[in-house]
Amino acid sequence: MEKNEFSSQPPLVHLVSHGPYCLDGVAAAVAVARYRAGATIVPHFSGNEHINQVIRSIGRAAAPAGSELWITDISWTENETDAHLRDLAAHGVKIYWFDHHRTALKRYAAGEIDVPFTAHVVSEQVAAARLVYEHLEQQLTTAAQHNETFAAFSPVVAMADDNDRWIHAIPGSRELALTIRTLGEDRESLAGYEALLKIDPTVTYTPAMRAAYEKATREIQASFAMAEKSRVSLAVPGTPYTLVTAVCEGHPSEIGDAWGKNATQTVFAFYDLKGEGVSLRRSPDCQADLSQLAQFFGGGGHPAAAGCRPTDLHRLFAQELARVLSSALPSLTTPDGPASR
Repeated sequence: MEKNEFSSQPPLVHLVSHGPYCLDGVAAAVAVARYRAGATIVPHFSGNEHINQVIRSIGRAAAPAGSELWITDISWTENETDAHLRDLAAHGVKIYWFDHHRTALKRYAAGEIDVPFTAHVVSEQVAAARLVYEHLEQQLTTAAQHNETFAAFSPVVAMADDNDRWIHAIPGSRELALTIRTLGEDRESLAGYEALLKIDPTVTYTPAMRAAYEKATREIQASFAMAEKSRVSLAVPGTPYTLVTAVCEGHPSEIGDAWGKNATQTVFAFYDLKGEGVSLRRSPDCQADLSQLAQFFGGGGHPAAAGCRPTDLHRLFAQELARVLSSALPSLTTPDGPASR
């Protein structure tokens, strides 16, 4: 029988994925880890703002010849990272890339990514976890092999795809996403990854997962209240769009989904105090490509859901705070009378 590309077990597998707070990114990494059960697995999770540094931190010493590097549900943005990946490939590292974000697709289509991949799938038809899982499943079929640990993970992959594409036709997908997001609040934590690594085919929650979900539901209520208090609406001149901005403390997708049901041609921008970034969402009828808007500020994502971190946003907040407070300073009094001028 002809061997496929996965016929021999690598000595080491590095997983670089979006997270550890993203169900799709974590599920994509776990799909590979379950497939490669028995190999030494080293997971790395990152947001868009640190992905170049995370990838370049994996050097030749950490990745010996014959090892694998999987990059899933996320992509890099710097030419230096391409050069680093080419060096790893020349060293004998097998590199795999699976992504479904439109910003990544555009860079790939424009020929801006120059890496000798062992295998890669870049498509926005389904979520990243499903891209990874279906590719690996096909490798098993081609080799006439079966991997029970891997196969048992298919329900979670389906839930990740269902939630990430905002279909929500599978019961429990949104709840699982909230649970993983809460477990991944500590960016250094692997709690969500480890929970999915061990989860059964019926997706039975552990006590820690149940506690995380209950915490998330409480946080959503508080975040909704904050967003309602800070909500600002602005008609954007020269466009059919209304821009609605607000400050929240986590869970911008849930707020955007709820607000979008009663809005038309609306773009929502939430400054998430917990994530310290801007999350972009849109009403169901809106066709604005939010991935382009996010990319303008160094971020990325999908047409209907994206995120970024404008570099001067904290300074703008500080300026507005200074303006508000300075207007009251002249009216202050000292213990002995009016404030000196």
